[in-house]
Amino acid sequence: MTLVETATKASPAPLTEAAGETPTGKFVLTLSCAQRAGIVQAVTTFLFERGFNIEEHQQFDDGLRQTLHLRTAFSGATGYDLQKIEDEFGTIAERFDMKFNVHDETKTRVLVMVSKFGHCLNDLIFRWRGGSLGGDLALVVSNHETHRAMAEAAGLPFVHIPVTPETKQDAERRLLELVDEYNIDLVVLARYMQVLSDDLCRSLEGRAINIHHSFLPGFKGARPYHQAYDRGVKLVGATAHYVTADLDEGPIIEQEVIRVDHSHGPTTLSTIGQDAEALALSRAVRWHCEHRVLIDQASTIVFR
Repeated sequence: MTLVETATKASPAPLTEAAGETPTGKFVLTLSCAQRAGIVQAVTTFLFERGFNIEEHQQFDDGLRQTLHLRTAFSGATGYDLQKIEDEFGTIAERFDMKFNVHDETKTRVLVMVSKFGHCLNDLIFRWRGGSLGGDLALVVSNHETHRAMAEAAGLPFVHIPVTPETKQDAERRLLELVDEYNIDLVVLARYMQVLSDDLCRSLEGRAINIHHSFLPGFKGARPYHQAYDRGVKLVGATAHYVTADLDEGPIIEQEVIRVDHSHGPTTLSTIGQDAEALALSRAVRWHCEHRVLIDQASTIVFR
């Protein structure tokens, strides 16, 4: 069986967050390293000597792991672009054995994957068009035609890539081609009901977010709200996490819970849970796009 793909490339609707905005001299530095005296001083001195103004600074000193994690937003100096800052900061990073990234104001380009449930996609589109998502939606990919109209109404290209056991490898190859073609920075699985292969998970490591329709690590797998009902839960929730080869085991970015009681059946729990899913996913996407999430082994540090 051959892979069948259909696509539309509509013109984007007017948005608050326009794709391809010109950076305006604002940057974000994120870093992680072993705890050691002088790190914060080195960072602030580096910025001061170059005429930058620190607009926001957050750090977390992990006493258990003896590590430091930092996020600093800064602006103001002239004559500096992303590459120049990275090059000059490299000396400090080498001295303290840091893992670091510098980001400018270029918007994170987001590819959303969806199947038949459209509540998360709808919420992401709403927040994107309102300018509160933090990144730019660039493309919607689905293994069903169900939400073509929703994507096209928002001015988003929609690509239908059906997936069967015979075409799965070709479908994933096409997805990676689209990631390159559309210059995608982040892939969001907005209730995309297909398990990604280990190879694809590794290719998208650190740049793919999934929403799981339960409060991990409980109620994994299929029919979580039926599991919740059978157990008489008093809270339902959703978990947004990075995608890894270990199914539903990726570093958790955000979780949302809503209180329920014995009167809520599986259908009602599912409806309530969809609200939790949309909230958790949109926050995770925004924080990632604003470079507020640092991955630390199997967990995350989130500078809200």
